[in-house]
Amino acid sequence: MKKFTLDEIDHQILDILIENARTPFTDIAKQLLVSAGTIHVRVKKMEDEGIIQGSTLTLNYEKMGYSFIAHVGIYLEKTSMTQGVIENLRKISNVTVAYVTAGKYNIFCKVRAKGTNDAKDIIYEIDDIPGVNRTETMIALEESINDKKRMMHAIFKEL
Repeated sequence: MKKFTLDEIDHQILDILIENARTPFTDIAKQLLVSAGTIHVRVKKMEDEGIIQGSTLTLNYEKMGYSFIAHVGIYLEKTSMTQGVIENLRKISNVTVAYVTAGKYNIFCKVRAKGTNDAKDIIYEIDDIPGVNRTETMIALEESINDKKRMMHAIFKEL
């Protein structure tokens, strides 16, 4: 299978779209001094190759009253119960991310809550899922790094 290669224009397009996925192609074209058609063709090609997969909207959870973040490590009774527990975690809207992991925990997830009492109720709900043996919770005091561009630029340097 042929590896898809990105050139400098592709890198610049991705850089702009990572910052704001809603940037019009005409604005990108003006910034990069190419035609809007060129941007459209290149973005379509990156979508077809699976490099770009959809676009995302970033919510400001703090402005909506959900500034409390907890990370919950989940120990399972049996690893064979993993998928059932994941299915139940999907039903808890405050669980925003869940990873099946190797190591200390079977599952590690991120929980958003309004405050400590809300988080406690969510953690109790997780504890009540069939197959969950116990949990360990870590409270996030501050999100210090959330940077999608650094990894992308590191990958570009490898290419």
